[in-house]
Amino acid sequence: MATITPYPVFVNALPIVEGAAAMPAVGRCRIHPETCAPSMVDEFRSIVEKSIEQASVDDKADSPGRDERKKMKKKYMKQGVAMAKSYLTATLGLDVSIVDVEVVLSCQDLLDSAGLLASCFLDAGCDRVVSDGSNLEALDAAKIPRDRLVANFEGVVELIDAANAGELAATICVTPEGDLDADSTIKLIKDISDAAKEGTKLGVTVIFNAKEGFEGKVGDISRQCYKQNLVGNVGIIDPSVQQLGSSYAACIRTDRADGLYTTVVCTRSGEALGLVYSSKESVVAALESGRGVYYSRSRNGLWRKGDTSGHYQTLHRIDVDCDGDALRFSVTQKGDDVAAFCHLNTLTCWGDPVGLRHLEGTLKLRLRDAPEGSYTKRLFDDETLLRDKLVEEAQELSEANDKAHVAEELADVLYFAMVRAAKAGVSIDDAAAELDRRARKVTRRKGDSKVFRIEAGKKILQK
Repeated sequence: MATITPYPVFVNALPIVEGAAAMPAVGRCRIHPETCAPSMVDEFRSIVEKSIEQASVDDKADSPGRDERKKMKKKYMKQGVAMAKSYLTATLGLDVSIVDVEVVLSCQDLLDSAGLLASCFLDAGCDRVVSDGSNLEALDAAKIPRDRLVANFEGVVELIDAANAGELAATICVTPEGDLDADSTIKLIKDISDAAKEGTKLGVTVIFNAKEGFEGKVGDISRQCYKQNLVGNVGIIDPSVQQLGSSYAACIRTDRADGLYTTVVCTRSGEALGLVYSSKESVVAALESGRGVYYSRSRNGLWRKGDTSGHYQTLHRIDVDCDGDALRFSVTQKGDDVAAFCHLNTLTCWGDPVGLRHLEGTLKLRLRDAPEGSYTKRLFDDETLLRDKLVEEAQELSEANDKAHVAEELADVLYFAMVRAAKAGVSIDDAAAELDRRARKVTRRKGDSKVFRIEAGKKILQK
């Protein structure tokens, strides 16, 4: 059971605000589209209307024009997902590929769209959909996996209501009336968890209004949830970055005399760049700036990575380990000359990377300055050759019939694919972000082969 950490709930504020560039980087956030961005409500409503329009198309009736109706429904779905993705990433500034975003949707919108609105936002990258737990019809209409649905209750929640909602949603969320202390909050989490039907496990999220000096209470709740093995969580409505960062730090343990937290810095793909230390102040500073900020023991103060070296970091996410005594910063390492975390000008503190990361670095060098006779440079310059080699090597991979041969052909495909990516300025992390976003989808295509692509490939291979 991992230590719980608080996350921001944006009701009257935008996720990205001045002086708090990365509050969602605590790993999770919740947005209220109808209230948190008054100037952007119309954009959200357009997404709702597109989902309702999609739901109005009857593609099941076996009658003339059914194929056209199916195409129209698919078109509306793609348009809705594209609109939702733009709303989340461009308008709200959320990195949905790595931050777990919860979106609050009204029961009426779920019913009017026959649940397609929920699928739209999940396909666009949201982690979970939140709706009124007292309306079982709307929860059922969402038609999404149980672990992707949150049943929300305002004020007092009857345990029988929580248990019924728990059959449709894996998480019960409560915004209590009044100000609960830590012990009362833990009792509420435990009571709701115990009310679940046999064989049904419930997680419980308790939402608090942001108040000065409540960081210690959040820390107490976190520690008690850990000790009692409760699946609980804490959300904070419209916190300042200081409140959120301090509350987050209060949930972390350390046995160091200086009170610092051991911190592993990684790429967004999980490759370790180095080991540093964090303090409560550095965590707040990282959330304020959206950069990798740590505590320097040699300087006895904040270390804003890159201020002197130019090798700064874009912060994506902060995580606490299973024991609650170590942090992980997921970042993208930047640099004018080379992306280097180490003071020895290498990407990692363990020397140069190997495998795909090493290949990526070599390709970037070849793109800038290739030696005479470089085959990679030839591929960069000859688009037809690069295309033909991609098709050729993909075919050879598909026909490989033993482990060693498959590995060899896979290496060839990866090389040519990464040449194509490097030429377009696409990195391994870009591809990883796209895969992470796709993993959140709930709708799936049949995945049939495309005849016109197969024929085009045959023509290339026959040359």
